[in-house]
Amino acid sequence: MSLFSLEGRRALVTGANTGIGQAIAVALAGQGARVTCAGRSAADETVAAIHGAGGQAETLELDFADPMAAQEVFAGKGYSILVNNAGIIRRDDSLDFTEADWDAVMDVNLKAVFFTCQAFARAGLAEGTTPAAIVNIASLLSFQGGIRVPSYTASKHGVAGVTKILANEWAQQGITVNAIAPGYIATNNTAALQADETRSRAILERIPMGRWGAPEDIGGTAAFLCSPAARYVTGTVINVDGGWLAR
Repeated sequence: MSLFSLEGRRALVTGANTGIGQAIAVALAGQGARVTCAGRSAADETVAAIHGAGGQAETLELDFADPMAAQEVFAGKGYSILVNNAGIIRRDDSLDFTEADWDAVMDVNLKAVFFTCQAFARAGLAEGTTPAAIVNIASLLSFQGGIRVPSYTASKHGVAGVTKILANEWAQQGITVNAIAPGYIATNNTAALQADETRSRAILERIPMGRWGAPEDIGGTAAFLCSPAARYVTGTVINVDGGWLAR
């Protein structure tokens, strides 16, 4: 079997409706995994794309505004791959930022990530579905401060930390835990930035590769981290940013 094969594995990808999450789901299915595409609404487009390519997938509605939404998802289902991609952002000056916006972002981006990982690992260890892999989606703001996104920055720093502690605790039990920090990726979420000629030029001037990333760039990295080829990789945050942070 190929070092990169995911044949016989079952995966759950959160926030799989569009963009990066969709690309990750498609990439995992392309390597043979059966993928549950989770989102606040049905991920029908993602499932159709996977089926169209001959893969296996189903949709699952989960809203991580409730951080405990995935508690009953994994038991008895044979999952050995989890990708935590779902996330939200709120923007305002730090002087004006509200407690409601702080809590909403932290609940989805950090609290839900931890407790979804916990539920996944409990089921996997109880049922023997290891080796297993968790991939959390971090951010360039896991390393930088940003502007006007205090809860998002705090949450993504937290994702990097949670990734490392879970890697430490679960490494000897057959579960790898890693994170990906995407750079500037061309998705619907960055459409306004791409359309802003001045801002887009400034962004591209800092990226050594000179282009926006594609969602598939993140999908390929996630598929690698879930594969046997990455069996000795854990506790790391991989920057997929075209060289942005190295600049």
